Amino acid sequence: MNATARLWKLMLPFRWWIALAVLLSFGTLGAGVGLMAMSAYLISKAALAPQFADIAVIVTAVRFFAIARAALRYAERYVSHLATFRILTRLRVWFYVTIEPLAPARLQQLHSGDLFTRISADIETLENFYVRVVVPPLAAALVAALASVILGAFDVRFAFALILFLILTGIVLPLLTQRLSRTPTEHLIRTRAELNAVLTDEIQGIADVIAFGQAENFRARTRRLNDELDRAQLQLANARGMANALAVLFAALAGLTILLLAIPLVSDGQIDGVFLALLPLTAIASFEAVQPLGAAFQHREASRAAAERLFELIDAPPLVQEPAQFIEMPHNYSIEFRGVSFRYAPDEELVLDDVSFKIREGERIAIVGASGAGKSTLVNLLVRFWDAQAGQVCVGGNDVRAYRTEDLRKHIGVASQHPYLFNGTLRDNLLLAKGDATDQALDAACHVAQLGELLASLPLGYDTLVGENGLKLSGGERQRIAIARLLLKNAPFVILDEATANLDALTEQKLLNSLESFLRGRTVLIISHRRAGIQNAGRVLTLERGQIKVSAEQRVSDMRSAISVA
Repeated sequence: MNATARLWKLMLPFRWWIALAVLLSFGTLGAGVGLMAMSAYLISKAALAPQFADIAVIVTAVRFFAIARAALRYAERYVSHLATFRILTRLRVWFYVTIEPLAPARLQQLHSGDLFTRISADIETLENFYVRVVVPPLAAALVAALASVILGAFDVRFAFALILFLILTGIVLPLLTQRLSRTPTEHLIRTRAELNAVLTDEIQGIADVIAFGQAENFRARTRRLNDELDRAQLQLANARGMANALAVLFAALAGLTILLLAIPLVSDGQIDGVFLALLPLTAIASFEAVQPLGAAFQHREASRAAAERLFELIDAPPLVQEPAQFIEMPHNYSIEFRGVSFRYAPDEELVLDDVSFKIREGERIAIVGASGAGKSTLVNLLVRFWDAQAGQVCVGGNDVRAYRTEDLRKHIGVASQHPYLFNGTLRDNLLLAKGDATDQALDAACHVAQLGELLASLPLGYDTLVGENGLKLSGGERQRIAIARLLLKNAPFVILDEATANLDALTEQKLLNSLESFLRGRTVLIISHRRAGIQNAGRVLTLERGQIKVSAEQRVSDMRSAISVA
């Protein structure tokens, strides 16, 4: 199914709104035709100086069509835009829900600026599809039929002449415009996405760009893309201008042709002369319906190009698949890696190579290793951001792929080194972990997370804005907010992934001491590239180049376990 057909399918729930918009558009344009016809007839009739009673009905008809045209125009615009906004709302929700299973594995392959362009600008482009692509052709067909019937009632040649020029204006000319617009439209969509991606990079990294003296290079790249965008828009404007000019020309030629056909008939007395002005003006009025079709075909091309970009993304299969038949989460809170091997891309080296270890329920172990050793990859596989290519990751004795990802993630709390904070209040960011948490629960979590001094210094407390990604906070404060989230979630599995890396030694020790009662009895995995913060772990494993190495700490722990058993 092509992109246009899929857009039609997405529109089906709103088909009655679209049908109403088509009828109102037809009513508006039909009233315009009626107004032009009756006005011409009124002027011609009035020129014969009859009694007012002879033209009273015509005057009333003119007033009716004038008022109806204005009222129907308002109603048509209101209904069509209301329908469009509802469709766009559904499209945005649909798109977000559809790409959510692709996160983060598939979405990491895209530039954030390009992804934002797809979910904002590309979907907004589809507004034109429903307002300026779907409605105008249907309304134009109805108006063309109405005008042809009116003129055909006088002479069938009038109807044929009108249909000929309407076809030239409403079909041939738009097809020509579409052909001329296809390449610049596709170029415009691609360039707009690239420009947005570049601007996102420049804005996010503006401090480094200025610090390294690269501002002019970035400006040059932005100007180049902007110039390409301008050229594409100019080509589209030229095509649109040509189409509009030819549409006006065809309308005038249609009126002139019908006038030339009508004059002999009036001279021969076959048609009353009072209708001579009505005939060409009725034909010209009907062109109001087909003149927008050139732009409709242009918008169709833009909508198709935008839709293809959207469908290209959502058609990508998720790297993590939900099980066809899932099992419920068990009450056995153990974790086990069984011969797990993983690489992020087929052409990359293994990040994990035949990794095996087990964390018993209620046990606390630490995994240490240098940066890039694969420690965070263990977390990504455990929460099913990715799936292992070989081996099994098990929770409660079952492969994590047997659970629904939603159920699995509810049972795992993660505090990472780089938590994301939304550009909202401190309260908003804490409630991300538990939406119905009370202020008392927030106070308790923040107390354990050593955020008391920070809260005391904030004039608005929990209602203080933290800035984009917590820009107004320090790295250590952001990490402690992540710890507070962990406490609020209250999950049986706890993962501390470099969770105290940005804290000074004193604050780190206070935080670890206050966390002790929370961690007791839970299954805990501590990930670190340093030895600090792992002193309370029952076992310490070393991850080196994707493989578990037996460390001195582990050997000591095993010896203690053996002595205890003996």
